Amino acid sequence: MKAATTLTRGLAAGACLIAPAMASAQDDSGFRTYLTQVRGRALAAGVSTATVDGVLPTLTFNPRVVALDQQQPEARPNAPVPRFAPYRTTHVDAARISRGRATYEAQRARLARVEAATGVPEQIMVAIWGHETNYGSYTGNFDTVRSLASLAYEGRRRPLFEGELIAALKMIDRGVSRTQLTGSWAGAMGNPQFLPSVYLRLARDGDGDGRADIWNSPADTLASIGNYFVQAGWRRGQPWGVAVNVPAGYNRAEVRNRLVSPRCPRVFERHSGWRSMAEWRALGVSAQGRTLADDVQATLIEPDGPGQTAYLLTGNYRVILDYNCSNFYALSVGLLADAIAS
Repeated sequence: MKAATTLTRGLAAGACLIAPAMASAQDDSGFRTYLTQVRGRALAAGVSTATVDGVLPTLTFNPRVVALDQQQPEARPNAPVPRFAPYRTTHVDAARISRGRATYEAQRARLARVEAATGVPEQIMVAIWGHETNYGSYTGNFDTVRSLASLAYEGRRRPLFEGELIAALKMIDRGVSRTQLTGSWAGAMGNPQFLPSVYLRLARDGDGDGRADIWNSPADTLASIGNYFVQAGWRRGQPWGVAVNVPAGYNRAEVRNRLVSPRCPRVFERHSGWRSMAEWRALGVSAQGRTLADDVQATLIEPDGPGQTAYLLTGNYRVILDYNCSNFYALSVGLLADAIAS
């Protein structure tokens, strides 16, 4: 019996060693087969043969980015929503505000030109830069093309990642260096963390050198962020929102949002229905500092629950959500922008 147990344990141990190797071989074989399919689709999308055949054969599967993708909140749609306060503490902190003010002052001439052209406030552009990459201090070192190919092969969000992979190949066709294509594990690149498809549509040359270098050029970075916001519908002269107090007797059912958003439903279900600022005042909702004009339409969010600071959000808040569909992200961008400009 003892000999049999020892043999069983030995076989089990051997199986543990063999299984990862077999899985790796299967991944590599399947990955190579998948890339042959991508080749045809990339060529059909207009990518040159030279780029396709010069890049795709060099790629290897990266299991780490797949593991990171599977850990994301959208992979756990029924997880409870946490409070905003802890997130705000780490994302609108003194160090980020201080660096934001220094960046704001250093880039004022460029910022003023972009704001004049787009209507996007200088401090909003700086706050996006601060949230995405801490003002360019860390833009990510993942190989963008390899990451996108691996995520597309895994398949959970294949249409998204395969589309971005082909967009990255188009970037190379347009003259972006293959070595330049680095960023986050999910394919976002440069100071503003644009996905390849966003880069192709919205990246701009802000310094007149003929290139949209969102990795190294502050002028290009700010011009690209401003262009993103204006294309997403930013309304000139309107704040993103204001902090408010909600009265104790406030009837939340009366202003409940009865619409279901097709995009990011969990984000938008936390918002009330739309009311004018005059109507919110009539309901007893009062601004903590600056306020909005009576005719401005806004929705209410209480990110830390009843009795805590709430926010009235304008249509421009939804433009920030277009950049990253997270209430915590959008609130923090707005609050950081306010702190930088104060």
